[in-house]
Amino acid sequence: MEFDQEIDACGLLCPLPVLKARKRLKSMEKGEVLKLLADDPAAVIDVPHFCAEQGYELLDMVACDKGAHLYFIKSP
Repeated sequence: MEFDQEIDACGLLCPLPVLKARKRLKSMEKGEVLKLLADDPAAVIDVPHFCAEQGYELLDMVACDKGAHLYFIKSP
């Protein structure tokens, strides 16, 4: 999937992956896509919840190696 910016939040625990994503998304243009890589087990719940609550579109969530997930989030 194509993306405009990315964050590697591996090694960070809740709530840091979501906080970093929120900060970056606020500075992005409408329609841009953020690729977030996170290995915190709570992120599979936190990231979709964050997107739903804040009005961001979670385009895809893909499982990677060693428990990490990629999240593609579109700025409204």
